[in-house]
Amino acid sequence: QVQLAEFGGGLVQAGGSLTLSCAASGRTFSSGGMGWFRQAPGKEREYVAGILWSGSIIYYTDSVKGRFTISRDNAKNTGYLQMNSLKPEDTAVYYCAARTSPLAKYEYWGQGTQVTVSS
Repeated sequence: QVQLAEFGGGLVQAGGSLTLSCAASGRTFSSGGMGWFRQAPGKEREYVAGILWSGSIIYYTDSVKGRFTISRDNAKNTGYLQMNSLKPEDTAVYYCAARTSPLAKYEYWGQGTQVTVSS
């Protein structure tokens, strides 16, 4: 049973930083990749960033480019999302997801962690 667990959410002032972690258990991922999504109240879920387990970064949504950095540590089976220069509009529940193939849909999802950015 694959499980993803997010850590690192919280409350931060605008301009601040947070790092989210996503620890995978139940399977060692050697192919495919990990992504971060977010959903703000009343809005659709948004794909924020994606990375392959090989290390290739495949996606950033335009609104986070230059501020967020996605990375992974294969040895720890863990992915990260470093978020800098946070804005109130970044407030959302952030979810990590994993897939076993670069072309597959994200199959595994974490429970989500709240990120709140105050102005």
